[in-house]
Amino acid sequence: MTTPQLVLGSTSRYRRELLERLGITFDVAAPVCDETPLPHESAATTAVRLARVKAQSLATTYPKALIIGSDQVALLNNEQLGKPGNFDQAFRQLSAMRGCTIIFHTALALHNASSGQTQEAVVPWQVTMRDYTDAEIRRYLEREQPYDCAGSAKTEGLGITMIERMEGSDPAAIIGLPLIELCRMLRAEGFPLL
Repeated sequence: MTTPQLVLGSTSRYRRELLERLGITFDVAAPVCDETPLPHESAATTAVRLARVKAQSLATTYPKALIIGSDQVALLNNEQLGKPGNFDQAFRQLSAMRGCTIIFHTALALHNASSGQTQEAVVPWQVTMRDYTDAEIRRYLEREQPYDCAGSAKTEGLGITMIERMEGSDPAAIIGLPLIELCRMLRAEGFPLL
């Protein structure tokens, strides 16, 4: 039995770097996905739906592959926080998050294009921000420019200085790709990891 092609359906360098930790061969492709949340959709539901759409959007291009889709939605006081895109929006996000606990919902979908079956999961992380100053926000944003990260703070970089504590089951999930869950899904597909 040959090992199926593995495709990461993401343009995120963070997800690519996380998947590289497993030491397995994979391809990268840009998924087709409108990332707009639907009305009255919970953050976890949005994240799972987007992860599924990303993975399944590549099935016709890679008809025999296992395709990974992932998405992360941050939730603060029942408001979904996406990627800020620029300094001003990131400043607003970090200001609103000061002293608060945010739940990051990182979803994962593994789509088997041959069988048409998709495994899905969402891994939550609670992140409590410390009571930082406006000057600290400005310095952080000028140095790290985390405009492509949900919630505007990269825990794998200087964003960790903005955080008081974190709680979750998979340390890779907060960066954007739950590796523990992905390994479980790959094993269920008979994909060799060791």
